[in-house]
Amino acid sequence: MGKMRYPLYFSFPALAIFLLFFITPTLIGFYYSFTDWNINAEQIRFNGIDNYIELFKEPRLKTALLNTLIFAAVVTLMQNFLGLGLALILNEALKLRNLLRMIFFMPYVIAPIVIGYIFRAIYHPEHGIVNTILDKAGLQFLVHDWLNDPRYALFSIIVTDLWRVAGFSMVVYLAGLQFIPKDLIESSAMDGAKYWQRFRSIIFPLLAPALTVNVLLSMIGSMKVFEMVMVLTEGGPGYTTEVFYTYIRGMFSTGLFGYATAVNVVLFILVSIVGIPVLVAMKKREVEM
Repeated sequence: MGKMRYPLYFSFPALAIFLLFFITPTLIGFYYSFTDWNINAEQIRFNGIDNYIELFKEPRLKTALLNTLIFAAVVTLMQNFLGLGLALILNEALKLRNLLRMIFFMPYVIAPIVIGYIFRAIYHPEHGIVNTILDKAGLQFLVHDWLNDPRYALFSIIVTDLWRVAGFSMVVYLAGLQFIPKDLIESSAMDGAKYWQRFRSIIFPLLAPALTVNVLLSMIGSMKVFEMVMVLTEGGPGYTTEVFYTYIRGMFSTGLFGYATAVNVVLFILVSIVGIPVLVAMKKREVEM
């Protein structure tokens, strides 16, 4: 019995760190979300669900919710589509595949803030590379102020984030492809199965664990987007690109700490409501090799 428990002892440091830096702050946050904690309060008082009543009346938060859901849906879908496509291409016997893998993965290891400042220059309405290329190519009708036009600002942020994260999904899918038996694919090819048939019937079903990981990570990460929006638009123009974390940051900066914490709790609940059913559904479609 002692020998069976012995390996569990090595998990205690990790559990202690998890308890200290995740569980404890989460519980404290839940408590403060039910208080009137603010910068002018001499004493923090319990105010029940007043913060939650107020936040659901706030039209700016509704805009942030809609933008967050749009951003998460588009980024999750396109990140996995691009990542899977790159993985399938770079899994072939290409001479430069290792170099290309490194190039596509490299943006992910760069800080989002740095990428944000780089793309602010790229999207500049007068001197940016995007508008310069479009103008030189005779496509003046496509020249826009990408970050200050409400019609294109959120789209520009999405494109920037996709450029950053697609390489990560590619690496996860590449890892999944390595576990698919090559003889299974070769035998199906010998039986006359076309590439699309092999992909649909063999490759994609066996990539289910990698798909589960990628979808969950991309969905959770995109719902918690902050740096990219903050650097590129700061939630503007107006509040047209406002997301949950830029709204929370705005409330904290005005000193409404209890209210901002309540908004953060709502985001935590929203991520859980979306993430847990997706995890359960995707785990069911995984197949054993």
